[in-house]
Amino acid sequence: MAVPFALIVTIAALDIYTGRDIQLGPLLVIAPALTASLAGPRLTAVAGVLAVAAQVFIAVFLGQLATTNRIAQIIALAGLSALAVFMRFVRERRDRALSRARSVAEAAQRVLLRPPPRRIGPLQVAWLYMAAEDEAEIGGDLFAFARATHAATRVVIGDVRGHGLAAIGEASLVLGAFREGAHRYATVPGLVTALEDSVSRSLEDVADTEHDAGEHFITCLVLEIPDDDLSAAEMINCGHPPPLLVHDQQVTVLYARQPLPPLGVCERPIEDDRVDPFAFTGGDMLVLYTDGVIEARSPSGAFYPLAERVASFPATNPDTLLHHIHRDLLAHIGGRPADDAALLVIERTPSHRPLLTPRSPDGHHRHHPGGAGT
Repeated sequence: MAVPFALIVTIAALDIYTGRDIQLGPLLVIAPALTASLAGPRLTAVAGVLAVAAQVFIAVFLGQLATTNRIAQIIALAGLSALAVFMRFVRERRDRALSRARSVAEAAQRVLLRPPPRRIGPLQVAWLYMAAEDEAEIGGDLFAFARATHAATRVVIGDVRGHGLAAIGEASLVLGAFREGAHRYATVPGLVTALEDSVSRSLEDVADTEHDAGEHFITCLVLEIPDDDLSAAEMINCGHPPPLLVHDQQVTVLYARQPLPPLGVCERPIEDDRVDPFAFTGGDMLVLYTDGVIEARSPSGAFYPLAERVASFPATNPDTLLHHIHRDLLAHIGGRPADDAALLVIERTPSHRPLLTPRSPDGHHRHHPGGAGT
């Protein structure tokens, strides 16, 4: 901030030093112009007044105040300084309006895509969201966690057709229906049926049909993970990319036996036989993702091989695995993602249960000292 005022002093001194033959006074306009790019309108006005005052001082010192040339320079400098102050004032008002709009948008996006807690029951969670649009924190991808009425955690991850801010309305529809239904329905098919009903009923009201007149639908994956690791986890896949299960450093793709169509395509009840159970025991990790991850292209056009890369990374904990995927994905793309991308890494923490001996003659179990099972 001292540079513009130092320039006023320097230019005035040089103009006086060079005398009447060389006139450097017009260069004083640099000071208010530079101040306008660094500070607000008040300080810009101060720089403009000082620049005009310096121009008048130079003219008086050299005895040229009454000359037409010096008068024209003073008037031009005063006009340009006033213009710089006005433009800085307009820019400041626009910046304040933009800041308020950005603040409101960020708050709305945080409410819509609530960051999940790092620990939910026996699960540890790490997540990543990369929005395709600048200044956006959320787009057409979605995920959410909720506790069921019984001892289990329910998870949804989905992808709206399209991306960016235009898809937020459809994402909010699924998120709202999931958060409401996760506590109401005892089974996963009942929850997915409720999601389908909500999407089929309200999709046209929230979809951006003005800019995208094509068919609108949402792919999603709904899981229920019981707290007891002896019980099988369940999932229903509605046209979404299959999750990855990391067990003993081995990666398995959990394909659905009977995948369902995306939400909004087929309005009908979901039967119980469409549920896919799978084992998810202590120390295992689940990697859930949207197609923005596996369809991310390198500069040569190659898709990102997520399953292969996950198998090559050390899966010590969710944060470490997510960090490796994130860094490797950005290196693969070589820039910003062209589509929204979401990643979830869920680990079931090992549970320790005391081993029991057979019943003693008095009819009671006895614990092994220090014994534990997983």
